[in-house]
Amino acid sequence: MSPLYRCAAALLLACGLSASPAFAAASCEGRLGTSRVMEVQAAGLQVGTKHFPQTLDLAEGEVVLTFDDGPHPGTTNMVLAALSRECVRATFFLVGRAAAAHPDLARRIVAEGHTVGHHSQTHPMTLADMPFEKAVADIEKGFSSVEKAAYGSAAPQLRVPFFRFPGFGSSPQLLDYLAKRGVGVFGADLWAGDWNPMTPDEQLRLVMERLDHQKRGIILFHDTRAQTAKMIPAFLVALREHGYHVVHIVPAGVVTAAAPH
Repeated sequence: MSPLYRCAAALLLACGLSASPAFAAASCEGRLGTSRVMEVQAAGLQVGTKHFPQTLDLAEGEVVLTFDDGPHPGTTNMVLAALSRECVRATFFLVGRAAAAHPDLARRIVAEGHTVGHHSQTHPMTLADMPFEKAVADIEKGFSSVEKAAYGSAAPQLRVPFFRFPGFGSSPQLLDYLAKRGVGVFGADLWAGDWNPMTPDEQLRLVMERLDHQKRGIILFHDTRAQTAKMIPAFLVALREHGYHVVHIVPAGVVTAAAPH
């Protein structure tokens, strides 16, 4: 086992995650791989230049892969299989009701060493357009649903205090609430716009053009989209051929506040 893998596994275990048996059993030589693990202090974090003025401290050629809206039978399985083949770890921002409906997939994401973040309970478009109390209730319900599905139980302190607003629909009041809760908020730096119908080849060409222009960043996909699930294997190969490196984000020193009653 390489020193890099031992380091990544130790960090995952420290965060209550597990190292993928596939990673341990198979060599990643010749695969894209995960170049490094970045520990992220969640409290007060607001990153992703499509939403905020700043992003993660990534070197040129480094990318963070993120997937929203799952888990979803069929497509999430395909994405996980592709990531496993290339020894890549990503972050999945799960919708609470989807995780509750498919806890086996939520548990599989954790078991294979990926980071599980949060994406609200019902994916309203948008939380900012809802009354504050109703929006907070949807966020908190999503926290609970994802924690129960992925880990078997929920507590006021989140195991991974990462959140992404559906449609990036935040408000100053909601951002302040999450900051006080100790939850980091993720936007994105680029995407292929996979909510728009296109072929996998068209989507691959679009995202690589944008990445080659930007050179680094947090990339947003949706693991609920068939076109994305079909594209991911070729995308991971393209990353390797273009000399990109995948960074896996995990929470550092997890401290979250209890949800208000």
